[in-house]
Amino acid sequence: MATYTKLSIHATEEQGDILTAYLAEFPFDSFDYTDGLLNAYIPQSEFEAYHSDIEDMLHNEGILDYYFEDIESQNWNSVWESNFEEVEVKDKVLIRAPFHQPRSNYNGLEVIIQPKMSFGTGHHATTQLMVEMLLASDIEGKRILDMGSGTGVLAIVAAKLGAESVLAVEIDDMAEESVRENIELNGVADRVVSVCGDVSAIEGKEFDIVLANINRNVLLADMEAYATTLSKGGELIISGFFEEDIPLLTKRAKSLKMKKTSELSCNEWRAVKFIK
Repeated sequence: MATYTKLSIHATEEQGDILTAYLAEFPFDSFDYTDGLLNAYIPQSEFEAYHSDIEDMLHNEGILDYYFEDIESQNWNSVWESNFEEVEVKDKVLIRAPFHQPRSNYNGLEVIIQPKMSFGTGHHATTQLMVEMLLASDIEGKRILDMGSGTGVLAIVAAKLGAESVLAVEIDDMAEESVRENIELNGVADRVVSVCGDVSAIEGKEFDIVLANINRNVLLADMEAYATTLSKGGELIISGFFEEDIPLLTKRAKSLKMKKTSELSCNEWRAVKFIK
């Protein structure tokens, strides 16, 4: 049975958000935060390769109160599921697990996510900011790309908002399997296609809206590919970064003939929309 290494860090919620962004640069599969403890999960084989770099990063950030432990995947999946709570965004989108009871007479969109060890279940501030951006956009009849789709939350929301088609691209094979499962759970398989791959998977394709909730470095590296795949007048909606990252991202977007049109914030996290 595959084993994982769990990194546990004693931190405030704000510290946990910041550390999650730094740890996302390493091949961690998922994160959760409960009662002052940030937990990050990484396959044991990957941990062995990155152990020293992870500890160097933590020490550079002044983090000394942490520990590692090995954990079997089936055991921590059970913990992950038991901690999964409903998330509601602006009273318009409810994200819940299959074991939550449906809300009677709910007037918004319901998105059902089978909780597994994948980033993007809707609980992180950046996912909620992206959902808010989607709610403020004209999605009806549009061709959507969801890069780094996680569990498929954004792709599913876009489909339920009336997108003509959605391509969900996820580099992690376990997460991509989860995307396909959640597409079926939400009855949107006729409009959402999931593929396992990186930015090369979108070469030669055209979209009206590109969604990318990743991190600053990946966004900067792949923004040219996003701009190339966007139709004229198309929108690039991004999150996964902090306020201090916005000037750099905006400068990069401007060099690719995209202009910033709106911005949302939640604590230290930001989401920005550009138009080509």
